[in-house]
Amino acid sequence: MRPQILSTLPTYDTRQLSADVLAGISVAMVALPLSLAIAIASGADPGKGLVTAIVAGLLISLLGGSKVQIGGPTGAFIVVVFGVIAAHGYDGLVLATLMAGAILLIAGWLRAGNLIGYVPEAVVSGFTIGIAVIIATSQVKDLFGLTTASLPADFLEKLPALWDARATLNPAALGIGLATMVLIVLFRRLAPRLPGLIVAVGLTSAAVAIFELPVDTIQSRFGNLPATLPMPALPPLSLSRMIELLPSALVIAFLAGVESLLSAMVADRMIGDRHRPNAEVIAQGAANIGSALFGGLPATGAIARTATNVRAGGKTPVAGIVHALTVLLIMLAAAPLAGQLAMPALAGLLILTAWNMSEPAKWRAHLSAPASDRVLIGLTLALTVLADLTVAIAVGVALGLAIRLRRNKVPPSDWHPPTS
Repeated sequence: MRPQILSTLPTYDTRQLSADVLAGISVAMVALPLSLAIAIASGADPGKGLVTAIVAGLLISLLGGSKVQIGGPTGAFIVVVFGVIAAHGYDGLVLATLMAGAILLIAGWLRAGNLIGYVPEAVVSGFTIGIAVIIATSQVKDLFGLTTASLPADFLEKLPALWDARATLNPAALGIGLATMVLIVLFRRLAPRLPGLIVAVGLTSAAVAIFELPVDTIQSRFGNLPATLPMPALPPLSLSRMIELLPSALVIAFLAGVESLLSAMVADRMIGDRHRPNAEVIAQGAANIGSALFGGLPATGAIARTATNVRAGGKTPVAGIVHALTVLLIMLAAAPLAGQLAMPALAGLLILTAWNMSEPAKWRAHLSAPASDRVLIGLTLALTVLADLTVAIAVGVALGLAIRLRRNKVPPSDWHPPTS
């Protein structure tokens, strides 16, 4: 459970520092627009995304069990965060995040990080694709610049509401959104080391300002971004409120634990190293408690930002620390500039994020998987989109473990009648 930073610092040198600083700054340029977009899509103030990237990102790198893990708000949380805010208000989300952090701390101390291998991959794939579908449909309104009185949260109600608003399509917004998506794809292919996300979003947002296009920006819709971190504070606490929010806290803890450990395993393959799962779970717990105290969002290890860190040359947790401090510096010095980012540009960014989350390269493998895995993926996906993430996870994990036991041919229990 020893943090990786304690293992890397004794042999740390200026060459590693140089690589980590450059990588951290590069990752911050990716994290900035993503953090804003994820917060907006979650139904929260965009500044909450920056707070989460700073506080949670710093704690995950300081305490984590991976050398190159980058933490912060992620797309996987959008669905559950949106639902918690809608049902319990933002203060309910903060309390649920605080509780999730405590659950993760306990899980880490009990060495539950090693249990990640027992969560069926089909379940993870199913609800990840389902979340991607929900994220993409939630961004259609801003991508097309549609005007609606309110957009229902329910997937089946959202589609007809979007169709009914089709006459309000804003060609300028659609052009900005599509241009952003094209630029991001081009930068990834032609200049993968360039922080293409912020460059693409910045260029199209600049076009909105220069040509005075009728397109919403963060500032026009939400007002000014915060220029400082808020003071830490506890949310209102009561036993009845905590019991009410326990299911949401368990889902947040589950998602944070699973996604962070999956991200750490991906990083291991990229750098030829092994992470410390229990230290990682403890770091996620501390990060979510820290984020909640500052009024932020749930956080976890971010696979895309972690991969960006590795490709940019990040070697140790110092890169993640630099990433968090860079986002803080941008908040302190350039919040008004960040507020000019265009909403359709962020929508295009999130739609591409959803596409990548769904991992289209694995679709062929899913279709050729055993029938039980295909059913598990489809059921988890359908429950995620049409029902509830809590139900999807509970049903998917239970059914997945039952299938695993059947495949391993575990003998039935030898029951005996009671003696009295």
